[in-house]
Amino acid sequence: MRGLVLAVLLLLTACAPTFVVPAGDAMTPVVNDDLLIARDGTRLPLRRWDAEGAPKAVIVAAHGMSDYSNAFDMPGRVWAKQGIATIAYDQRGFGRNANPGVWAGADAMRRDLNDAVAAARVRYPNVPVFALGESMGGAVLLTALASATPPAVDGAILVAPAVWSRGDMPMAYRVALFLGAHLMPGVILSNDAGSAIVKITPSDNVPMLRALGRDPLFQKQTRIGTLFGLVNLMDEARTANPAAPPPILLLTGANDQIIPAAPTNAVIAALGPKATVKRYPQGYHMLLRDLDGAAVDKDVAGWVLRDRN
Repeated sequence: MRGLVLAVLLLLTACAPTFVVPAGDAMTPVVNDDLLIARDGTRLPLRRWDAEGAPKAVIVAAHGMSDYSNAFDMPGRVWAKQGIATIAYDQRGFGRNANPGVWAGADAMRRDLNDAVAAARVRYPNVPVFALGESMGGAVLLTALASATPPAVDGAILVAPAVWSRGDMPMAYRVALFLGAHLMPGVILSNDAGSAIVKITPSDNVPMLRALGRDPLFQKQTRIGTLFGLVNLMDEARTANPAAPPPILLLTGANDQIIPAAPTNAVIAALGPKATVKRYPQGYHMLLRDLDGAAVDKDVAGWVLRDRN
């Protein structure tokens, strides 16, 4: 019996999910017209929406799971008209990056966020810089704020942050994820898996969702190992509570079917007065791209530009 247990443990170790590890810290991060060059030399594709006139503020935006920098095209255009420049990069393993679908690891993602903020400060001197994280990007941002090396931002915006931890999941989900990630981490799941049984609506903006369905850079499938990495990140985000953070704006929708309300409310309670909270009764998970996204865009811009107009 002991031999069987040992064999199973060895099998699990041999099949444990692996992540891409950055090579080093040899470079000074740079933001140019279409790239974020990270400290390890990795070139991350980037989109920019320049402010009309002299920028009053800059938002460095990190997208959600399966998504990429195009996630901020709708709000970026709106904020540009209000004097806010937006920089959004494709996080490692997503969008136009190498190794699409392979989880890079939360530490690497946090370093990239710090690099993007540092590079934005150089590109836009003497302009306030804010970080915005949507869903998975929100988990990256929240855990970065609670880390030993938080990004040097003037404020942080958490849009439907991914905080659904293992402790909030049913036991069956946790067991299935563990076994899948350790026994067959390379297996690829369709993002539509189970849709015939459970209908999940990420947004009420149907034309936008149909466009994502046609977008070759929006990932339609997910490796189990990548899902395992995301849940590890959500575990961290669920209990992350920065000791002395910059001002935080947290946005959540009452109709969010991706991240349950209970863990989101627990994080809001833990942050307490550290965070300004905006709740949208008609909002779904993709708040910035919902049909009522204009109201969200306005709230973000108003918070970023407070006392600056």
